Amino acid sequence: MKIIEIETIFVDRYLFVKVHTDAGITGLGESGAWGYLEASASAIETFKRYLIGQDPLRIEHHWQYLYRWSHFRGAAIMGGLSAIDIALWDIAGKHFGVPCYQLLGGKVRDKARVYYHVFGRTTEQLVQGCVAAKEAGFTAVGHLTPFLDEPHDIPFFKTHAAKMEDAIETVARYREAVGDAVDLCIEIHRRLTPHEAIVLGRGIEPYHPFFFEDPVRPDNLDEMAFVADHINIPIATGERIHTIYEFEMLLSRNAVQYVRPDVCLAGGLSHCKKIAALAEARDVGVVPHNPLSPVSTAACAQLAACIPNFALQEYPRGEGEPPKSEIVQGTLKLENGFLIIPEVPGIGVELAEDAAERYPYRPRQVQTRLHVDGSVVDQ
Repeated sequence: MKIIEIETIFVDRYLFVKVHTDAGITGLGESGAWGYLEASASAIETFKRYLIGQDPLRIEHHWQYLYRWSHFRGAAIMGGLSAIDIALWDIAGKHFGVPCYQLLGGKVRDKARVYYHVFGRTTEQLVQGCVAAKEAGFTAVGHLTPFLDEPHDIPFFKTHAAKMEDAIETVARYREAVGDAVDLCIEIHRRLTPHEAIVLGRGIEPYHPFFFEDPVRPDNLDEMAFVADHINIPIATGERIHTIYEFEMLLSRNAVQYVRPDVCLAGGLSHCKKIAALAEARDVGVVPHNPLSPVSTAACAQLAACIPNFALQEYPRGEGEPPKSEIVQGTLKLENGFLIIPEVPGIGVELAEDAAERYPYRPRQVQTRLHVDGSVVDQ
């Protein structure tokens, strides 16, 4: 069996890759470099120069070859490599007639607990979203910010005292609304300095968050370790880093209790299985990052099925609604807040034939929020 063609397909806000073989088997993958999808597609075009004519089943060899042939890395390149890797595993599963997880060691669980995205422009909307998720059967909610996702075109300003008190009170309201029946995954989106993260982390300790996600930017791993050392709630991070080497540096600093590799960004199934193993050696849980399409969710389910330290799966809003539900054929079954691990060959979903025509590509605008003084703020 040989690779004869590789397609890059833009749909809505997503980038997919479809790998074709001379045996008639195709594989589907997705890039997670969501802000730089055009650059990621260009990386895939470069990879094609090597991949056409190759045996698709030599997955690890191709991963190493493509990662190590050039001196340059980064999100766009790793997103492209991840998409290729997932597609090759999809081909392998179909070739052998088994789900991908069967080739990665087999199932260790039958279903994967998920957390549901809750959004809102007001605290009241977010509280209502938590209650609605509980009523729908979810036992965990996430993407749950104590700061609100305010419009980027509104300049930001709050005093330190107001910023901290408002955020702590907001988390208290989340807990009051759902009691102990729902875990709260508190999302900070890298908005804080280390000293702010410590103040807030200590302030929300009484409400027992499942994790405190990305309290500071991931650029300096020592800063994340400093925060972890001064609070008593678990930190989750990793969605912006790409390799086992970066995750090992994070883990070696005891800077994280839940790693968050993105299967579509951190090297696909091949590499994320290794990241999970590094975390397993330190009793650190895995919460795969997943803000993307059902293709990403399907790939994440394959990882969740075969790693012993899986903790929770991000389940993005709109998974069962258009356009997401119409982008793919075949969806994962959700029951009482758990994804049922599929038993079909490959990753379990296919791209709808008319997806690109029905949902044309929508590039993301380059826009970040500014402070009232004109400087950039993280949100």
